[in-house]
Amino acid sequence: MSDVVVVGLGYVGLPLVVEMAAAGHRVVGLDRDEAVVAGLVAGRSHVDDVADASVAAMLDRFTPTVDPGCIRDAEVVVVCVPTPLSGDGAPDLGAVAAVGRLLGEHLRPGTLVVLESTTYPGTTEDLFQPLIEGGGLRVGRELNLAFSPERVDPGNTRFGIKNTPKVVGGVTAACTQRAAEFYGGFVDTVVPAKGTREAEMAKLLENTYRHINIALVNEMARFSHELGIDLWNVIECARTKPFGFQAFYPGPGVGGHCIPIDPNYLSHTVQARLRYPFRFVELAQEINASMPGYVARRIQDRLNDEGKAVRGSTVLLLGVTYKADIADERESPAVPVAEKLIAMGADVRFHDPYVTDWNAASRGEPLRIIKAEPDLVAAAGKADAVVLLQAHEEYLGGLLDGIPILDTRGVLRGDAVERL
Repeated sequence: MSDVVVVGLGYVGLPLVVEMAAAGHRVVGLDRDEAVVAGLVAGRSHVDDVADASVAAMLDRFTPTVDPGCIRDAEVVVVCVPTPLSGDGAPDLGAVAAVGRLLGEHLRPGTLVVLESTTYPGTTEDLFQPLIEGGGLRVGRELNLAFSPERVDPGNTRFGIKNTPKVVGGVTAACTQRAAEFYGGFVDTVVPAKGTREAEMAKLLENTYRHINIALVNEMARFSHELGIDLWNVIECARTKPFGFQAFYPGPGVGGHCIPIDPNYLSHTVQARLRYPFRFVELAQEINASMPGYVARRIQDRLNDEGKAVRGSTVLLLGVTYKADIADERESPAVPVAEKLIAMGADVRFHDPYVTDWNAASRGEPLRIIKAEPDLVAAAGKADAVVLLQAHEEYLGGLLDGIPILDTRGVLRGDAVERL
């Protein structure tokens, strides 16, 4: 019998497994990807924040599998499956629903089930609960059910699973208590929410707050450029205020698993249930989604100033991951930047120390496979335009000094650098 089954061994599930195993739990990891499972069995990690050595070291307490029969022996099941947006921008809860039906077939009495997949308020009780009750066991009687939003920040070396406070909201008070006791065994601080809806909403509030404030500075960057104002210096001045201000920075767009996606769940819920628009989110989405096009136009302006057309010019993109110093490309704004430039006729190249073959795809549709430039300095020297899209550490050590660059992250210095 296992203590815990973690369903979904991605960027959320696998780090959870590491902390659970370190705390002494016997964990089974269930994933439908046979290649992922085979790699973990061999001690290989597919997640940036989990080293191969960490996987190998916990295999005496961790069993990866594709067999859903493991659910029958679990005391606790934690669900960490992806919740992307569908093609029309609506929440895609297909994976959550599939796992719910699976649990309904296999759960035994006394099991605690926790959903961690980001979703809109009401999902746990309105969608997921009826599915896990499909086998006849009832939440509040034979089962406990709670929602606990994941707060994984890939690449963050300061905050991880253990020292990031864990919000937990159950269907009943007893569900909340049991879930809090479970997480309290390997997380330093557990924060009980009033219920599942409050826990679901907390996650959306966190990322909607960031989404809106990033949109604010992105819009300010555009008119500050026209007014001849260095917004980066403005932000550095403003952040010296010891109260009432938090610094956010402009960029080429938003990326990753949270900011481009989570606010849309909230906006969808407001529109679907209350029949009115969530205008802040929709405006922020419009502004942030327009930034790749703005970056492409700034590149066009730079080339025009040099008497060159975009068509036929070589444009080198530096950094195509969504975040610095990790290999994660999910929802990276580099993709729409490349799309805009290719549509203008540019010969797009890229360099990234974490990516060799870039499948520049938008919403799963392949644009084309672009091979990485192996020599950063040589590629930058030959390009007609160079654009820093991600602030990888490799780019900050002086290798690019003297090369004209459009810096969309505000991290480079020198007379040759033009900031977004």
